[in-house]
Amino acid sequence: MKKLPKISAAEWEVLKVVWEQPALSAGEIADKLSLQKDWHPRTIKTLLARLVKKGALDYKADGNRYLYAPKVRKDDVIKQESQSFLERVFDGVTVPMLAHFVKTAKMSPDEIQQLKQILAEKEGTRAR
Repeated sequence: MKKLPKISAAEWEVLKVVWEQPALSAGEIADKLSLQKDWHPRTIKTLLARLVKKGALDYKADGNRYLYAPKVRKDDVIKQESQSFLERVFDGVTVPMLAHFVKTAKMSPDEIQQLKQILAEKEGTRAR
């Protein structure tokens, strides 16, 4: 996997909007984020510029505005961030991390069943 840029928490918020709906203008992104965050539009433009500089976003001119689109796949960035977290916090060892989350998370019976199914599938993959 190619090296992906490090994404800050604020940049994640912007990326989530663009992943959900590519080809938005800075104003449209600001409108969507204003429902969740109390950020000035200039702050959002700064975050967009950082993401472009990092290679996470691309843009194209559309009249007098720019339309932004992701250059990185959400799944790839999540994988990288997850691995980074695992290395930093749990020394790269998966079981303590999973045990921590399972013990501390509030999970519905359906979520517990989904987790069991994932583990069963993982176990089946290893048995082959």
